[in-house]
Amino acid sequence: MSQEIIHVYLMPGMAASPLIFENIELPENQFKIHYLEWFLPEKDESLSDYALRMTKKIEHDNVVLLGVSFGGVLVQEMSKHITLRKLIIVSTVKSKEELPKRMHIAKSTKVYKLLPTGLASRIDLLARYAYGDKVKKRINLYKMYLSVNDRKYLDWAIDKMLNWNSSDSSTDIVHIHGDNDSVFPIKNISNCLTVKNGSHAMIIYKYKWFNENLPRIILEN
Repeated sequence: MSQEIIHVYLMPGMAASPLIFENIELPENQFKIHYLEWFLPEKDESLSDYALRMTKKIEHDNVVLLGVSFGGVLVQEMSKHITLRKLIIVSTVKSKEELPKRMHIAKSTKVYKLLPTGLASRIDLLARYAYGDKVKKRINLYKMYLSVNDRKYLDWAIDKMLNWNSSDSSTDIVHIHGDNDSVFPIKNISNCLTVKNGSHAMIIYKYKWFNENLPRIILEN
């Protein structure tokens, strides 16, 4: 009798490509990995409606859904529309209470509306004028992992992230967080599995940890 295959759907972070998961590997006799990708939101579309549209990309029942950063917020909204085997979030927040103070300030002052999101579509131009190895390396990483550089998407995503109103922190969520996350500092995070020296981008740099631990996390009751 063949073993049941567990379907695992991976949702990248804001504007990111599924390439961030390129080193994530799970035993093929137990798991099948599927990649979700961002698409452009409709005008004035709510996060809930966008999440419902994203669930249409899921082709199996009782799946595992894993989301990173803003993708972690999205999968929490998706979980309200479908039944899951397990919900896993990485480098993100479970509620607005876990957002850092600077994001609360950005929300209240609406300063985020002044962000030059249009520059994302000109990343090749930025790379041409970048100075210093660190800056060039970071821009090259952006070019590699960025999949959506549409200004309307970025404005929408930033607005939805900062104005996410969820206060419900479900006990059914498995939250994996790095202790060196500069975007969502761990001091604001509760009830999580902590990855030592894990940065906000640890899904890329700590892939060995995920490959070693995800199978057990998924199979745990």
